[in-house]
Amino acid sequence: MVFHQQRLLRLFLRVLYVTLGIVILDQITKLLVKGFTLPILNYYHQGMQLGQSIPVIGDFLRLTFVENPGMAFGIEIGGRLFLTLFSFAASIAIFYYIYHVRKEPFIVRVTLAMILGGAIGNLIDRIFYGVIFGEGQLFYGKVVDFIDMDFFQIDILNFHMSRFAVFNVADTSVSTGIVLMLLFYRKFAKIGEEETPEPEPGQIPERQNSTVNNLNEPKNDVESSSVNPS
Repeated sequence: MVFHQQRLLRLFLRVLYVTLGIVILDQITKLLVKGFTLPILNYYHQGMQLGQSIPVIGDFLRLTFVENPGMAFGIEIGGRLFLTLFSFAASIAIFYYIYHVRKEPFIVRVTLAMILGGAIGNLIDRIFYGVIFGEGQLFYGKVVDFIDMDFFQIDILNFHMSRFAVFNVADTSVSTGIVLMLLFYRKFAKIGEEETPEPEPGQIPERQNSTVNNLNEPKNDVESSSVNPS
């Protein structure tokens, strides 16, 4: 029993390496874009200017430094503090859910770990970047976005779109996780369902076994004794 619990804990911790890797990659790329200082090593990386755009693959893929006070892909809902607290609560919920489904298939756990990694990556920006870079208070930071991709032109009524919204590694991780959830929705739909174990070869099912035992039991005599003549 103890060994089984330890194994489940290892499965839970192992999938969190995916989350950790996404958070590290996300923060490294953001700091390279925004710039950072390491006083201990006397090192300073200038980064990009806000609004600066650098072509990578022509106009199809560019590095464009923008700061987003809202949600992923520039979506703005509520104030900064609300979004920060909402992201914090969502991250805790996803973390708990990953532990809850630690016995589920690997693809289920990895998908949730990717979503958690993206959520934590952007949450770090919102909580700490304002204080670290002297731009605001704790919990009032802006998310760094820099991946700028071309998109087919859309003109519907007053809506016009020719490029995709600027995003980052964390946004990509969350979006990929959601796509995987849709692709493997059947595995997610089966979460929590108890599967009845199939009997091993030669083993009699429980119901059938009880029926056999009842048949083998001796029948009680209905008449306990003969009637005495008067």
